[in-house]
Amino acid sequence: MRCIVLKTEEIEALEKLHKNSANNAVRKRSQCLLLSNQKTTITVLSGIFDVNRRTIERWFDNWSKNGIDSLSIQTGRGVKTRLKDLETVIAEQLKDHSSNLKNVLNYLEE
Repeated sequence: MRCIVLKTEEIEALEKLHKNSANNAVRKRSQCLLLSNQKTTITVLSGIFDVNRRTIERWFDNWSKNGIDSLSIQTGRGVKTRLKDLETVIAEQLKDHSSNLKNVLNYLEE
């Protein structure tokens, strides 16, 4: 059975994050670590948080390496913009053809 042993200052910081953080992932991970400190098994934690057992283990590994910094989601995740290089062109086309967007779409297709 693997569990995380926390120091008192870590417990206080995690409780504060669990109550006050605007990020749901941070709240969930901090609560998971607090429950693990109370000797809750990984199997039970995976059921509580509705994630895979391996995910809980990864949270523990990241906590061991990075501490509080491991709680937030890594940058670069999520959907990337497909039209990143065309932002200025699209803005110019929208100024010229604001009443008819089909002209803008035709321009982008070409």
